[in-house]
Amino acid sequence: MIAVRSLLYVALFYLWTAVIAVAATPILLGPARWTLAMFHFWGRGVVAMLAICGIRVEVRGREHIPKGPALVAPKHQCMLDVFAQFTWLPASVFVMKKELNWIPWFGWYAAKVGTIDIDRSGHSTALKNMVRRAKALFAKNRQVVIFPEGTRGEPGVKGDYKPGIAALYRELDVPVYPVATNSGVHWPAHGFLRRPGTIVFEYLEPIPPGLKRAEFMRTLEERIEAASAKLLAL
Repeated sequence: MIAVRSLLYVALFYLWTAVIAVAATPILLGPARWTLAMFHFWGRGVVAMLAICGIRVEVRGREHIPKGPALVAPKHQCMLDVFAQFTWLPASVFVMKKELNWIPWFGWYAAKVGTIDIDRSGHSTALKNMVRRAKALFAKNRQVVIFPEGTRGEPGVKGDYKPGIAALYRELDVPVYPVATNSGVHWPAHGFLRRPGTIVFEYLEPIPPGLKRAEFMRTLEERIEAASAKLLAL
């Protein structure tokens, strides 16, 4: 039964995504806020359809969801972690690898909302470009989302926290909002099965600006990993 429900969800997910992507194409001619509104609408649909799989999505720590310019650093276990930020953050924009720009429609919409694409082989040049573009987005009250582990990991496994988040934290002098989750338990990083239960996204108390690099990275990792570990017991 889990397999049947999962297949149905996957089919509806791609149908929903294709319909919204194509139908919303004209909004690319309008302001970025129209595309952001489309992402909110699409993301809510993605989350609502998880009921087919017996999955409920809960958001905790809503008082910590930033309304103005901020860095948001979520735990990354599956693609739902991306869709969730589209859904609940008021004006999110992502740091993502450059290759994703080549995906039809997705790349167009991403460019419209100002997504920060990075060339992972660019090293210091890529970091400087990321900081420059993030500063411009903060001037527009946007929330820059960066997955500090860089890639999806298995539930309960601590990833390798990358230096990009530390560079942004140092140069931008804004709070960082960690986000814990147990999403990978119910939406695995690979495969199509969606397992019943409750997926929780927990927005944690922000880390204030001004910490030394080592202290910041230790605090970020400890908060995300400890909170995510508690959610695995649900």
